[in-house]
Amino acid sequence: MKLGLYTFAALVLIALVSIVTYTLNPNNYIVEVMGVNLNFPIAAWIALPMVVLFLFTVAHMLFYGLKNYFKIKKWQRDTDTLEDALYWSLVNEPKEQKYAMDEVGSSARLLSKASLLVSDNVEGLSPRLSRVVNIIQKINNGEYIDLKEEKMAKVFNAGNPILVKNRLNRIESDEKFVENVMRSSSDYSEAVRKEALDVFARKANFEIARKYTKVFDVKSFLVMLNRVSSEDNLGFNKEILSTFVEDLNLSCADFIKIADVTKKYFKPDENLALFNAYQRENEKAQNAYLYLLFEYELMDKVGAFLEEQEENEFMKFRAFYQLKRQNAKYKLEDIIDIHSVCTETKFL
Repeated sequence: MKLGLYTFAALVLIALVSIVTYTLNPNNYIVEVMGVNLNFPIAAWIALPMVVLFLFTVAHMLFYGLKNYFKIKKWQRDTDTLEDALYWSLVNEPKEQKYAMDEVGSSARLLSKASLLVSDNVEGLSPRLSRVVNIIQKINNGEYIDLKEEKMAKVFNAGNPILVKNRLNRIESDEKFVENVMRSSSDYSEAVRKEALDVFARKANFEIARKYTKVFDVKSFLVMLNRVSSEDNLGFNKEILSTFVEDLNLSCADFIKIADVTKKYFKPDENLALFNAYQRENEKAQNAYLYLLFEYELMDKVGAFLEEQEENEFMKFRAFYQLKRQNAKYKLEDIIDIHSVCTETKFL
C-alpha cells in the first residue's frame, strides 16, 4: 500500500473510532503519570494507541521504503554500467567497470575481458546498443562507415579488428584513401598497409609510385611492372627502375623478371648499360645481365664476362654458351628455363 493512501485510511479510522467512542461515552478519564494528572476524554485515550501504532508503522514504512529506494538506485547505476560494459565489449575494446551490487558484478565482470560478436539483429536493445550493433554489422558486411560522423572516431584503438575491417572497406571504394595510407603508412595496421599497397600496385602509375618506393615490397613492384604494356608504359623509365632497385631487396629471380620486361621496352644499349651497372653493385643481378647478353646475341661479351668468373659459376649459361659457339641456331629458351638459373646456391 502507498504511504499516502495508508495515512489517509489510518487517520479516517482513528477519527471514526474517536467519534463513536465519544458519542457513546463523552466523559473524561484521568491517568496519573509521574505525579502529573492527565485528564482527557475517554475517546482520546482509545485513539492514543492507534496514533502511536500509526506513527511506528509510518516510520517502518519510511525506513524500508528509503532502503529500497537506495537499493533500486544501485540497480539503476549497475544497469547503466552493464550497458556501458556491453558497449565496449561490442566494439572489441573491453574495459574494467565498477559495480555497486555484487549480484551483478560477480558475473558482469566477465565483460571486462570479453568481446561480443553479434551474428544477427537483436530486438529491444537500448538506442545506444542498437546503434553500435547496426554500425558493426554494416562494417562486417563490407560497408565503409565514417566514424567521425558517427562520433566514434576515438572509440577504437589502432589494431582493433573492427577499425581495420572498416579501413579495408574504405580502400576498396576510395582511391584517395589508398594513397593516404601509402603516404602515412606508419599510422595504419599491417593488414591495412598491405591491402592499400596491393590496390595501389594494381591501379597507380610509376610516376606516383616513385614517391613511395620505401613502402613498396618486391611482390607489389612486380605486379606494377607486369602491368606495363606497349599501349601504356605507366610512366616506367630507367630512372624510376633504378630508384626501385635501390630501395628494394631484390633477389636473383627478381632481376630476371625485371630484365624480361625491360627487354621489351628499353633499347638494347640502354638496357645492357643499366643491368651492367646493377650487376657491378649487386651480384644477384649477374644472371639477369648474362640473360640479356644472350638475348641480344652478344657472344663476345658473354665470353668475356664468363672468363672473369669462377669456373664453377653460371654452369647453365656456360653450357649454353658452348652450344651456341658450335651451333648459332640454338635459342636460350630452347635449352634453359631462364627462371631456373637462380637455383645456384650463390644466388638464392
